[in-house]
This record gives sequence, structure tokens and C-alpha cells, in this order.
Amino acid sequence: MSALPSLHTPEDVAESLRVSAWWVREQARKGNVHAVKVAGAWRFTDAQYQELLELHTTTPAVTADVKPRRQRRTEHPAPELRLVARLPKRAASS
Repeated sequence: MSALPSLHTPEDVAESLRVSAWWVREQARKGNVHAVKVAGAWRFTDAQYQELLELHTTTPAVTADVKPRRQRRTEHPAPELRLVARLPKRAASS
């Protein structure tokens, strides 16, 4: 007799993906991810869990033509701005 595979709950998967458990169950219900239904509840085998992680994991592409961000110059301080109050419109019209 073979050992049963370990099963992960939608809450376990949601925690690792940092999404809601509702979203994980909804993706399983729609068939967007592979899952099994055990006693009316969605469960994920280790293989399905790994597939889901790979499917929803992205890595940023590194390109050679990325320019470094421009550094702010601190040599010359910004000029001091002075605010000057103006007369209200009704005072100016009378």
C-alpha cells in the first residue's frame, strides 16, 4: 500500500502566495489551477502546489540598456521661496 500524498489547504497556498484563500479556491473552481476536491473541500498536492507557485511567480528581466537613475545634486541648495500675500479681490475693487 502506497503512502498518501500530503495535501495543502487553500489557506496554506494563499499564505505563501500572499493572496486571499477565496482567490485560490476561485481559481481552482474555474479550472485555472489544478486541484483536487476532497470531501467537498479544495486541496492541493505537492506537485499541484509547486505548479501553482511556478505559474504565479515572476522574476524581473534584467536588461543591459537600463540607465541608472539620475542622482539629485546637493551642491546648490534650492533658493528660498518667499510668499507674498495679495489683497482680496473685493478689497481691491472698492
